[in-house]
Amino acid sequence: MDEEGCFVVGKLITFEGPDGAGKTSALMAVVPLLESKCNQDIIVTREPGGNPIAEKIRNVILDVENTAMDDRTEALLYAAARRQHIVEKIEPALADNKIVICDRFVDSSIAYQGAGRGIGEEAVAQMNLFATNGLAPDLTLYLDVPSEVGLQRIKQNRQDQYDRLDQEKLAFHQKVRQSYLQLAQDNPERIQTIDATADLDTVVAKCLQVIEQRYPDLFTA
Repeated sequence: MDEEGCFVVGKLITFEGPDGAGKTSALMAVVPLLESKCNQDIIVTREPGGNPIAEKIRNVILDVENTAMDDRTEALLYAAARRQHIVEKIEPALADNKIVICDRFVDSSIAYQGAGRGIGEEAVAQMNLFATNGLAPDLTLYLDVPSEVGLQRIKQNRQDQYDRLDQEKLAFHQKVRQSYLQLAQDNPERIQTIDATADLDTVVAKCLQVIEQRYPDLFTA
């Protein structure tokens, strides 16, 4: 139930992780496995983005040429994109009893802008409380990987496709990871940590196991 008392019948499952954790690859591998077993429709989306307005904001945020962007401006843009995403896509899907699987959500803003940019995790959390109107994930899969490993993976796999956040130095990514680890410690019921240093098949199997164990009623026998 959200802050306005509206009953939300679907489930919001988010995938989180520092850069190079393989989060998106794991998500895209998990989804077809879920679809083959789940008795509810599944919607896959991402942040920032997920609808035309939010995707335009995403392009502004991640553009490597926007070097003059203020850190608070960046955080506000993420929150604005999130609000539009929620209103236009996430809430209607939840109200229609669908499972929404989202690549990143508020935890990313707290870790990247709050901790990484140093503007304050609580300040970013409060900003996003306004943006989400209290909507929070039912379950978050946090794929954890040491910052050095994540950056090495980015260098090997993305080549010249670095965005503004990928290009940050190691210290930035270490702050992000530590924030994620603290969020997981503070929210043990919602956030399930998965060792993303394992091979992709192992990570995918663990993600699927966590979801099935949390929501057995969603799956056919």
